[in-house]
Amino acid sequence: MLESMIEVEVVYAAVDRQVLLRVAVPSGATVRAAVKGSGIGAHFPELDLDSCPLGIFGKAVADPAVQLVQEGDRIEIYRPLLADPKEVRRLRAAKAAQARARTPES
Repeated sequence: MLESMIEVEVVYAAVDRQVLLRVAVPSGATVRAAVKGSGIGAHFPELDLDSCPLGIFGKAVADPAVQLVQEGDRIEIYRPLLADPKEVRRLRAAKAAQARARTPES
C-alpha cells in the first residue's frame, strides 16, 4: 500500500541568507521529522535540527516531535535570541529616564 504524501514548506533565515524548501512528507509526519527530512541541514550545517525551536506560520510549536504537519504548512526554524527582549526594553527605558533627569526643565 502506498503511503500518501503531503506538501509542506521548510524555511530558515540566517543573518546573511534564507532558504525555503518545498518538500513532500508522509501524511502523519511530525514537524520535527519534516524538518529533518527536508534536507535543510545540508544548507545550514550549523543548525541543530534535533533541538532548534520551530513554528508553523509564525506560531511556535510547543512539541515539534509530537505535532503533526498538515498540507501546505510553512514550518519555520527559529534562530536563538541574542538578547532577551524584555531586558532590552527595560534598559532602554532606564536610559531614557536618565536622559530626562539630566535635562533641565523649561
